[in-house]
Amino acid sequence: MKDYGLDLHCQMILEDYRSNLESYELLQGVVKDLLGDALKKNSMAITALESRIKTEDSLAGKLELKGAKYMTVDDITDIVGARVITFYTDDVDKIAAIAENLFEIDWENSVDKRKMHEVDSFGYNSLHYVCRIPEKTYSDPEHPELNTIRFEVQMRTTLQHMWANMNHDTGYKSNVEIPSEYMRTLNRLAGMLELADDEFSRIRTSINDYRRKVSELVSSGRFEDVNLNGDTWRNYLSLRPFDKLTKRIAAINQAEIQHATAMPYLEIFRNLFEYKTLGDVENCLKEYGEDAYQLAIHQIGGTDIDIITDTVALQDLCIVVILENGGGEAGLMKMFETLGGKTEYNRQRSRRIIDQASRLAFMNKKK
Repeated sequence: MKDYGLDLHCQMILEDYRSNLESYELLQGVVKDLLGDALKKNSMAITALESRIKTEDSLAGKLELKGAKYMTVDDITDIVGARVITFYTDDVDKIAAIAENLFEIDWENSVDKRKMHEVDSFGYNSLHYVCRIPEKTYSDPEHPELNTIRFEVQMRTTLQHMWANMNHDTGYKSNVEIPSEYMRTLNRLAGMLELADDEFSRIRTSINDYRRKVSELVSSGRFEDVNLNGDTWRNYLSLRPFDKLTKRIAAINQAEIQHATAMPYLEIFRNLFEYKTLGDVENCLKEYGEDAYQLAIHQIGGTDIDIITDTVALQDLCIVVILENGGGEAGLMKMFETLGGKTEYNRQRSRRIIDQASRLAFMNKKK
């Protein structure tokens, strides 16, 4: 057994630590499992969930520095520790709320280091809770001590965690006083990381606000005010704007309608047709919808097709737009390449469609 040269009081605390190791290991596993399950249940995105037991060497070093502060080993609240690392600063408070619902918090010994900075200094921000597991959350009759041993839960962002590790390696572990010019550089870097943390959270909030605004605009039917992009297209599709035309086409043969994703058509509207807003798509449906229906009648009327996908209306709509605006075979091939890649079948398919459409009235419209 290693001799650390501690006084009798600290040696007794260290001996109690050795006797309690099995309980600490059990507690470590329970705490990590409880936190992991709660974070998953609340759909919290995290970068890491860590846990550890303070090593004997580390505890001995702590006792050497401030052993007189502790009456018993139970007064040392960070022998068992867990750490939750997340992406955004505002998620730290959400994780803290989860911990508060899960554990009993020793508020007197808990520390919010985010509120401890001086105006002219920087450092890593972290929220430290000292906790116990209440019996309502977890109990084991064979190990009642698991409900009495206190442990620490740290909550911080990825950038805060990076700074803490860097600061620890370059500062706390060094036996040589760091020159002031190096400390100044470290402090500047810490300030940059804090600013980046705040900006990441601000940007996420702004993006979420934008998405809510877009969703409201789409739901209200103000399509001309909504730029055409992935988010707005998805919101627009949720209104099922092509359902009426799809059902008319299905009724030609009393066909069953099966679902297929309409997301690939976004690229056609944006890049091939150069539409800018959802209003452009809505106007397209109004202007070309009837011609798309007539094309569908000619394609499947008189056939025994009894199953169609719910993108058939979109496809016929796009075909009509291309043909009525002089896109011809090249335009149709570009559309089919966008939807399914380059194949020789695209040319054959395009020529067949042109042949079918040439007998329809819309091909002779004056533009």
